Amino acid sequence: MNADHPPRAGSARSAAEDLLASAEWDLSPSRHLRHKEALMQQIDRAHTPSPHTPSPHTSSTQMSPAPRRRRLPRPALVLPAVSMALAGALFITFSGGGHDSVPAAGAGTAPAEANSASVTLGRIAAAAMETDATPVKDGQFVYVERLTRGNTGSFDGPVRLGALHKQEVWTAQTPGPVTRTGWMRETGEDAVMPGQEVPIEFTEPVRAGIDHPTYAWLASLPTDPDALLELLYSRTRAEDGDSKHQAVFGRIGDLLSSTIMPPATASGLYKAVERIPGVTQIPDAVDAAGRHGIGITREDAESATRDVWIFDKRTFAHLGSRSYITRDEARGITTDTLYGIDAVMVRAVVDRHGEEPAGEEPARTES
Repeated sequence: MNADHPPRAGSARSAAEDLLASAEWDLSPSRHLRHKEALMQQIDRAHTPSPHTPSPHTSSTQMSPAPRRRRLPRPALVLPAVSMALAGALFITFSGGGHDSVPAAGAGTAPAEANSASVTLGRIAAAAMETDATPVKDGQFVYVERLTRGNTGSFDGPVRLGALHKQEVWTAQTPGPVTRTGWMRETGEDAVMPGQEVPIEFTEPVRAGIDHPTYAWLASLPTDPDALLELLYSRTRAEDGDSKHQAVFGRIGDLLSSTIMPPATASGLYKAVERIPGVTQIPDAVDAAGRHGIGITREDAESATRDVWIFDKRTFAHLGSRSYITRDEARGITTDTLYGIDAVMVRAVVDRHGEEPAGEEPARTES
């Protein structure tokens, strides 16, 4: 940890980390990874007694929520109280959310900005159709290695980006029903439980679908962008603080960054993004590995956040992402503040979790 971090209760953190190793995570793999920073910050606060400590069986509607703040990168959740993590079972539940209808193409976006993003997304969609993707078998795992930095500041204090470290994820392709859908391992400074394989689990069995996106399920989706967008709007839940549009934008970003995608599905998703209101283009954006690319972004006024997807300027391959808080009165944030950044370095298919792909070189691109 950096020297400027506030003092932490080492014994409380150590005990909670041990318990988290066996905790169940009521999240899809990509959402689990996006929320590790908040969970570890709650562990840091665990030594402070709470007058409203719930039992592990208390429902999310009965609990006092964690202190509200502008949201974690992609997407927001109101997290349960810390004592559940210390009880060895931290369950994160979804809140349901909005009922926005499927948007018309370019709705809510300035014409010039919409046209620019639309042209770029069209090129990205065309490039996706030209990629080779070997179908992933049911018993295999999709392996994704990325470099990542997240907020290590205090729970409701200033944002401080932690050290760049490696994150590996193995996503199971078993169609289900299963409770364990993958594994995660992080290494380096500010990693969560460095070197340990952490299971990614649901509290109830899930089948292949939007919360467990296997290659076979992705290949079964409609490729027409309008039909695809309608399906995503019907199955995506907007969390507290998010608009439905941002929830769908975030869900698509999760799918594109954390899986190996059938080319026709990937192409359809990029075309569907054109139709989400507020999507614009940034001429230059930099991922966690220092690679420059074109940015596709959407700012959400309701959650006061902005997410950026970064693509290679020549090949249009997905490089990584950046997440910003745009406003947070409690923290004194009045302008874009970088909250998380990553870079996808390797995607591959392996036969077992814990296995690293042989001979894979980190993804490279023109800077």
